[in-house]
Amino acid sequence: MAGIEHVTVTADEAGMRLDRWFKSRYPGLGFGHLQKLLRTGQVRLDGKRADTATRVATGQVVRVPPMQVDAKVPAKDAANAKPKSRKLVDGDREAVEAMVLYEDREVMVLNKPAGLAVQGGSGLTRHLDGMLEAFRDAKGNKPRLVHRLDRETSGILLLAKTRKAAQEMSKSFRARQTRKIYWALLAGVPKPRQGRISTYLVRDEGQERMRIARHGEDEAQHSVSLYSVVDTAATKVSWVSLRPITGRTHQLRAHGAHIGHPIVGDPKYFNVENWELPGGVQNKLHLHARRIVIPHPSGKGRIDVSAPLPPHMQQSWNLLGFDAAQYDPETDEPED
Repeated sequence: MAGIEHVTVTADEAGMRLDRWFKSRYPGLGFGHLQKLLRTGQVRLDGKRADTATRVATGQVVRVPPMQVDAKVPAKDAANAKPKSRKLVDGDREAVEAMVLYEDREVMVLNKPAGLAVQGGSGLTRHLDGMLEAFRDAKGNKPRLVHRLDRETSGILLLAKTRKAAQEMSKSFRARQTRKIYWALLAGVPKPRQGRISTYLVRDEGQERMRIARHGEDEAQHSVSLYSVVDTAATKVSWVSLRPITGRTHQLRAHGAHIGHPIVGDPKYFNVENWELPGGVQNKLHLHARRIVIPHPSGKGRIDVSAPLPPHMQQSWNLLGFDAAQYDPETDEPED
């Protein structure tokens, strides 16, 4: 890391222990080094000292000092680094602008491509949060992430352009006043064709994945998802509309695997033996944040934006005979 960062806790990180938060954001950071940073007061939460067991809340700001996780990055002298940084920022602005689906004075809604990480991590040199530096204004402000998507998940990503907008939209997420709809291609066809999945999830120790947990297990968080089958290709695969009621890490991916219908192309959760991809379907994660509906942070009206399918999913829809244009959100989306 080049210098001190001040990182805002997003709505879907609320309730995480501070050490888990760091592990999620900076996978290459050693626990011992984190302990030292906390002990010496270099890590702060809203300007105050904290320890590993402290629970973070939406909107809190974590002071992140330079860390050993980046020691492997070769040092550059300032004269050489500056032009490279400027060129990178210019390209990043154009790339982000190409993702914009909706924008006003307070909000920006992007269609994130599959494969682009939202935030930094071990070995990552390019991620959306870093690209947003290209939008930093004269007062030092840049668009803020209000929630996150997995690296391989495409689709709707909501950004706040002001601190007040970030606070108001985070409140809407906490109060569950938002409606997030995902589209996925699942192995097989869930029965019943509409349903509710309710489990406890916890991070699998030593793994970058979640597992189903028992109620009361340390760190376990209640997670609820609704699903509705939109269309099928015989019994091989199904196009399913998913609505996460809670916002846990990998929630939809873990829930699909839990009911025996994992998401096609999922390298972490696909667990069906002797299963072969339909001809022409790419072995990439088929999960897309299709739509978001949320009260506008100004208090007037609401934001309702949908994102078109990414290229690999559109190709699969074409091959399987699924027609996205026939989808009616008023009747096909999972209900409460």
